Amino acid sequence: MSIQSSPPTQSNINFKQKNTFVQTLKSDTVVRALSLVFVLTVWEIYGRSVNPILFTYPTAVARAFVELISNGELFKYGAQSIQVLIYGMFAGCVVGIPMGVLTARYRVFDKATDMYVNALYATPMVALVPLLVLWFGFGVQAKVIVIFLFTLFPLLINTYQGVKNVDTKLLEVSRSFCSSERQLWFDVILPSALPYILAGVRLSLGRGLVGMVIADFYTSISGLGYMVVVYANTFQTAKLFVPIVTLMILGIFGMEFTKWLERKLAPWNDIRKED
Repeated sequence: MSIQSSPPTQSNINFKQKNTFVQTLKSDTVVRALSLVFVLTVWEIYGRSVNPILFTYPTAVARAFVELISNGELFKYGAQSIQVLIYGMFAGCVVGIPMGVLTARYRVFDKATDMYVNALYATPMVALVPLLVLWFGFGVQAKVIVIFLFTLFPLLINTYQGVKNVDTKLLEVSRSFCSSERQLWFDVILPSALPYILAGVRLSLGRGLVGMVIADFYTSISGLGYMVVVYANTFQTAKLFVPIVTLMILGIFGMEFTKWLERKLAPWNDIRKED
């Protein structure tokens, strides 16, 4: 005895197609794309109705982008900013991560540095920039130190918290198997603290971009911050948006890169989040 299935009716096909269309509309990518189109459209309409000295619109910014890319200006100043950002971030990682590990693991080191760390952390970094420029001049060195100070504390604090929050049961099990101090560090402590450290890198990147622009404002001779100052002073609003949008793109790219790095270096953290 054979059972024959009836062919799908037109109403069933239409329902499935409608369902697929609704699911597509609900997907994150489509929602973000529609949101972007809506914002750009509103910006374009409003921007065209306002005095171009006070505001601008996306198509004018796009033309300014093309012009500044064609004459090499954006690449020149963008490369200068990225260079000092990398140097400052690297210095922050080299000092902040080991310092966070040492203060979390060794009480003596924590007590010896606690007062200075708290004093610097409580001080608005912007207030130190003129002093650093006075000491180190208007060159790359002053900018790197400014970015270093802006990025240091997220790295130090997150690393400290990561080491402090290591599961004590894991440490006890590791010690019960007679693990050495070195094995404790590389098999338990650092893998457990790694998601915190990478979160610190992500936070410090955002602060590093802020420090980079502030340093450019005070030196006003190079970088994306220099472009902002020049175009603001000459009322070239469309061109003023170019370095601002470039900074946004750098920030988004950096955040996504650190998220990707976290998935690659600490995949167990994703599993823990799902649980």
